[in-house]
Amino acid sequence: MPAARFSALAVARVARASRPEVAAAVLPTVHRLRTRTDFSRVMRSRSRASAGCLVVHVNSAGDAPARLGLVIAKTVGGSVIRHRVARRLRAVVAARIASWPMGVDVVIRALPDAASADLTRLGQDLDRALVRLGVTGS
Repeated sequence: MPAARFSALAVARVARASRPEVAAAVLPTVHRLRTRTDFSRVMRSRSRASAGCLVVHVNSAGDAPARLGLVIAKTVGGSVIRHRVARRLRAVVAARIASWPMGVDVVIRALPDAASADLTRLGQDLDRALVRLGVTGS
């Protein structure tokens, strides 16, 4: 029996339907922390705040665009759960990153409770942590 063939359009449509929270919320590569050095610099900056199911680390990095890194350990859940949390966090950040100051690097570390958190709760926890750190206003 030959393998079924699907058009790229059909595959993209199914992918969007299965992940509605991120259908239009892709974080551009210019806003992503990529290297171990960048992550280490932010994590060692000692500027962090905990709020709900997230721990947020912040470091100022000059005049570059604001960048985000995610740390989601196996304690959050299996692979499917961790990727779901990552997609939700990227969607939350994509809606907010334009209001962050230039040159700020942010690493969000998800705690185990993030596995059961919805977009609203993740957004509220992120906003509280960023206000505590002085990245955003009230």
